[in-house]
Amino acid sequence: MGELEGKVVIITGSNSGIGKATAKLLIQEGAKVVINGRNDEKLNNAEKEINAPEGKLLKVRADITKPEQAKQLIDKTIEKFGKLDILINNAGVSMRGNFAELSPEVFETVFGINVFGVANTTVPAMEHIRKTKGSIIFISSAAGIRGLPGTSAYCSSKMALRALAESIRIEESKAGIHVGLIYVGITKNEKGKTTIAADGSLKELKDRSNFKVHTPERVAKAVVNNIKRRKFIKTLSGMAKINKVMQALFPGLVEFTLIKSLKKIEERNN
Repeated sequence: MGELEGKVVIITGSNSGIGKATAKLLIQEGAKVVINGRNDEKLNNAEKEINAPEGKLLKVRADITKPEQAKQLIDKTIEKFGKLDILINNAGVSMRGNFAELSPEVFETVFGINVFGVANTTVPAMEHIRKTKGSIIFISSAAGIRGLPGTSAYCSSKMALRALAESIRIEESKAGIHVGLIYVGITKNEKGKTTIAADGSLKELKDRSNFKVHTPERVAKAVVNNIKRRKFIKTLSGMAKINKVMQALFPGLVEFTLIKSLKKIEERNN
C-alpha cells in the first residue's frame, strides 16, 4: 500500500491537462479521486481516459465560481466517500492583452475562476480537511512571481494564491493541515485550449512546441511529491527559480530586462 492509498482527493478543473494527469497518477497511487469541470462531455471523456477501478472515481460537474456549486462539490464528495483528505485547487484560466486595453470582464472572469473559485471551494472543504489533517494545494504559475506585460490580470490572480496559502498556513498551523503552493512553468496544452483576449472573448492558445515546456505528467508528479513530503513551495521551472532570486535581489534589473524584451514578449503573447 502506498502513502496515498485510500486518501480522498478533489481536483478542480480536472477534465483536461494538469488536473487530468494528476487524477491518473493519484488513482495509480491508490487514492479515491473526484474530478471536476463545467462540461459534461469533457468530464465523461476524462473519466474514460482515467479508467479508474470501480468505486475509485467520482465526477462532479460544478462551476466553482458559484459558491453554491462549489459547496455541492464538497458535499457530494463527503456523501460518496465519507471524508476529504486532499483538495487540489487546479482550475484556472489565463488571459492576453495590455492592461489599458482590457475589458473589465477580463478581470471578473480571471479572478472569478483563479481566486474566487479557489475560495468558494476551499472554505467549505476546510472543516473536513481539519479532521483528516490533510492537504490543500494551490496550483500557481511562474507568472505569480513577478508581474509580466500582457498578462496583468493573470499574474495578479496567481500572486493572490501566495497570500491565501500563507494566511491559511498560519491560521491552520495547530490543525495540522499541509498547504502546498506549486509554481508551474510553461506547460504543454491540449489541443483547443483557450485563453481570454483583451475584449473578454476566448481565443485558442498558440502551439507551444517551440518552447521548452513541461508535460502535464511531469507537473502531476511534482504535485503528488509535494503532498507526500508535505512541503510548502515547489518551483518547477528553472527560469522561474532564477526569476525568484533575481526579483528578490535585483528587481530593477529584472524590470530593465523585461522592458528590453518587451517586443519579443508581445510577439509571443499575440
